Formats: sequence, structure tokens, C-alpha cells
Amino acid sequence: MYPEAILTLYDIFILVGVVAAFLLADRMTGQRGFSVALQRVVVFAALAAVVVGYGFAVLFQAFYNFMETGVFELATDTGATFYGGLIGGIAAFLAVYFLVGRRMCEDKKEPVRRFSDMADIGACCVPLAHAFGRIGCLMAGCCHGAETDAWYGIRMWVEIDPVKHLYGWRTVVPIQLFESIFLFLLAGALIYLFYKNTGKRRFPLMPVYLVGYGIWRFFIEFARSDDRGATVVSFLSPSQLIALLLIAAGAAWFALWYFRFRKKAEKAPESPEAGTEDGAAAETKAETKEGAEEGGDKRAKEDKN
Repeated sequence: MYPEAILTLYDIFILVGVVAAFLLADRMTGQRGFSVALQRVVVFAALAAVVVGYGFAVLFQAFYNFMETGVFELATDTGATFYGGLIGGIAAFLAVYFLVGRRMCEDKKEPVRRFSDMADIGACCVPLAHAFGRIGCLMAGCCHGAETDAWYGIRMWVEIDPVKHLYGWRTVVPIQLFESIFLFLLAGALIYLFYKNTGKRRFPLMPVYLVGYGIWRFFIEFARSDDRGATVVSFLSPSQLIALLLIAAGAAWFALWYFRFRKKAEKAPESPEAGTEDGAAAETKAETKEGAEEGGDKRAKEDKN
């Protein structure tokens, strides 16, 4: 008899996604000129988001199960849902980011001033981690589509009776694989925009993620055949209702920026961003100018004496 594995392929891909997101966030915070203190705060906030997010993912799934079966149970086979992790993770991240940031940063206003940058970074990191997580779902046999005999079908060990928790081999549509590909493409597009989306024409990336993923998730849910949970709207799954909220939140975010903050950003003088080569050159030039001015003042005093 073989010993049970400490980590499953599902766990491994989740960890790979988390590490990839951490590395990307570390690079992006440096590129946008975050102070060392704020970069440390981001790490602490991200760790809190992972831990709290996982707990919320399980709680949300238990609540979905309760709505369908009438039994609320937290067990090793309860499962987890991405939306629960996203909501809990965002709440934990923001709490640590602002509360700890005010204490650790020398400039107390830096966390607030850098929030738009942090939102852009989050919009890039979340779909990247999620893409790896969906590969983990593929390995675990969850989040699959309907049975099929098409060429793209994959044979998986799936749950065939949610009530009795019976499993069996079935050839199903690999929705997890399709979603993983979509998320990698979305993350790639957002990362490209992060580095190209600068200057006065810069726009927020979080609405792009919220609306883009919300639309995808709403329609891909119709192709899912695993246990989705129930809602007050009989023909919509819990994930579809939350997808609609994501789309609405993304649209509201973009509208708020467009009508209230866009004109202010366009009127502001354009300056090189900290962390970039132009920004570093500008800082060096400013330091040189200040040094020259100080030297001139000293020479003037000496001449006067």
C-alpha cells in the first residue's frame, strides 16, 4: 500500500499560482516606485489574503451546499469556491494594506496615494494565480463540463452523485482547461497594459479584469455540469449571480474614474514614473540640481565672508 501524498496535484498548482502572483507583484511594486516599507506591507497583506481567502472559499462552498441540501457542514470534502476566496482575500488584503501601511510607511499617505497602482497590480496577479488554480481543478476532476464523446473530451474521476458522494470515470468537457487558457490570456493582456498603460492616457486595469472575467464566468457556467449550488433565481447558479455583481462593480469603477478622475489626471503635469529608467534619470537629475544649488549657496557664503 502506497502512503498518501502530503500534497495533491491540486495543492501543488495552487501553490505555484500563489508563488507566481507573489513574484509578479514584487516586480510590479518596484516598477511603480513603491517604498521598501510599502513593498513589505504588500507581502504581509498578500499572505493574509491567501490564508483568509482560503477560509472564505470553504465557507462560501459550505453555504452553497446548505442552500441546496439544507445541511451546513465544514469537512475535508466540503470543497472551495473561487468567489469566496476572492471576496475574503480582497477584504483581508485591504485591511492589512491600509492599517499596517499607515504604521510601517514613513509617508503615512503613501498607501492611499499608491492604491490605484496597487489595484492595477492586483488586476494582473489575481487571474495569473487563478489560471494555475484551474489547472489544479483539472487534475482534481472538479469544475468540469458535461459528458461528451467529442475529441476534446477528457476522461476524469468525477462526482456522479452529489448526494451520496459517489465517484466514477467519465469523459467530460474540460471546462477547467478552457478557463485556464482564458485566464492566462487575460493575465497576459493585463500585464502588457500595465507596462504600456502610462502617462496621461492611463486608465484603471481592475475594471477590465472585473468585467472581462465576469462575462466569461457568467456564460461558461452554462457549460458546467458539476454540482453548482442553488440560488433564489432557479436558472442561475451562485457563481453567475456573483459574476453579474463583478460586471456591475467593474462598470461602476470605470464610470467613476472616467467622469471624476480622468480629467484631473489629464490636466496634471506628466512626469516619469518612479521605478522606471526615465523616472530614475529624472530623480538623478533633480538630485544633481539640488547638489549644484547647495554648492552655489556655500560658495556665495564663503565669498561674502
